Amino acid sequence: MKTDLEIAYEANVLPIEEVAAKIGINTKDLIPYGKSIAKVPLSVLEKHKDKPDGKLILVTAITATPAGEGKTVTSIGLIQGLGKIGENVVGALREPSLGPTFGIKGGATGGGYAQVYPMWDIDLHFTGDIHAVSAAHNLLSSILENHITKGNELGIDPTQITLKKTMDMNCRELRNIVIGLGGKKTGGIPHENGFIITSASEISAILALASDFNDLRKRLENIIVAYTYDNKPVKAKQLGCVGAMMVILKDAINPNLVQTLEGQPVFVHGFPFANIAHGTNSIISTRMALKLGDYVVTEAGFAADLGAEKFMNIVCRQAGYSPDCIVLVTSIRALMMHGGANLENENTMNINSLVNGFSNLDKHINGLRQYGVPIIVAINRFSSDKKEHVVCVENHCKTMNVNYAFSDVFVNGGAGGEALAKEVIKIVKGRKAVYKPLYDVNLSLKKKIEIVATKVYGADGVEYSSKAENTLEKLEKLGYGSLPICIAKTQASISDDPEKKGAPTGWNLKVREVNISNGAGFIVPVCGEMTLMPGLSKNPAAMNMDIDKSGHIIGLK
Repeated sequence: MKTDLEIAYEANVLPIEEVAAKIGINTKDLIPYGKSIAKVPLSVLEKHKDKPDGKLILVTAITATPAGEGKTVTSIGLIQGLGKIGENVVGALREPSLGPTFGIKGGATGGGYAQVYPMWDIDLHFTGDIHAVSAAHNLLSSILENHITKGNELGIDPTQITLKKTMDMNCRELRNIVIGLGGKKTGGIPHENGFIITSASEISAILALASDFNDLRKRLENIIVAYTYDNKPVKAKQLGCVGAMMVILKDAINPNLVQTLEGQPVFVHGFPFANIAHGTNSIISTRMALKLGDYVVTEAGFAADLGAEKFMNIVCRQAGYSPDCIVLVTSIRALMMHGGANLENENTMNINSLVNGFSNLDKHINGLRQYGVPIIVAINRFSSDKKEHVVCVENHCKTMNVNYAFSDVFVNGGAGGEALAKEVIKIVKGRKAVYKPLYDVNLSLKKKIEIVATKVYGADGVEYSSKAENTLEKLEKLGYGSLPICIAKTQASISDDPEKKGAPTGWNLKVREVNISNGAGFIVPVCGEMTLMPGLSKNPAAMNMDIDKSGHIIGLK
């Protein structure tokens, strides 16, 4: 089979103006970025605000494995499948980050014949939204450091600066640094600091959660950057640079419009990480899609315990919408890995490992059922799947009393997503979703953490470091106890230990530290060995990328 890049280069795509016209966007309203990409200003959402919303389908997955579940491929294939059967469908997906693209994860534009186009732009610099967030974040950091150096009228304690620097690249060597060296005149005030990846920046979360320019401004003003010597929070508004940050972000707030390989419109906008932020595309782009399409397919990052949980408990609360259906993506190969199989040993890829791996699927099904939204299990087919294994998965879904459909969109594009598309339509037309969040935000922070840990992850309880205990107590006293929680943990396991597959039991969630994203509107308990700045593997994806003689990118996945 051809590579993803070869398929994309050969695709017969439409001019972006024609894609926009499909959903009623006039050419004069577009801000073009070449032939295949355009930004859509917020005025378009205002024009269509009185239209009824379409149906929202949330795509999530079982816990990630090296075997691949195909969540993004399935999301895009479902968009193409709905288009194939004649439905007015719009996609609303996250933008990939450069760090993972050049690291181990690769891009996030689908694969095979289920892709958003053009992958080489979307996976790389795209329209510059991520760079704008980096610039706005680092401007705030620079103003903060300058304030301390030039008199420190606010009485900021340099040992309690919570705002780090940011860059959109995996650089473990910058996680913990000392800044301000060289003397006060040339270097500033020495203190410990560090870098986080841009998609972990609170401004990334804010951009994805903001409803308009005014809301964006208010959220930026409320970012807590440090604490004073008497432990009072210092907000960005007090530093006087929010106006300049708004100038930097003036274009980034507008959604980006692209298309699938089969011409369906897709908004790709917003890029918060799913294991360290809420991990979904922007509220603005989803709202725009809901006004312009009869069916909207969106995706939550990583597995249902991370992206979907945060979508349901954070995004839905702030956005005022909720899904009509949840698609839970799995694959036979991935289930086998959760059951103890090894991809390098074909003998272990058997019926026993498949059956053992059902524990992970079942845990996610039962976790999602708590929200009152109907679920469909999407089984992403591989050519290596054996008939006996397919039948085993079918029978298990029937035992779990859950709707299911097979998908082979990687090979067959929209045609391979028709069965899933029809199942989605049947479900959203036949059952009414009655959305309910998992917890009451007015519960204590510890109680909310405990509910997610026990009811979603399957932990027996929660353990806190003394640092985490002290921060939780301080946040409650400062009046932030009613914010929802956004737990940062590994994506490789339902637990906080990446080595534990399936559905681990007999363990406690370990909360190492707690941060506040006040502008975004949530508290971030950091668990296990989770870090906000990824590192590179021994052989990162960047080592395989280049430009050929014709100017085409090679090696991008």
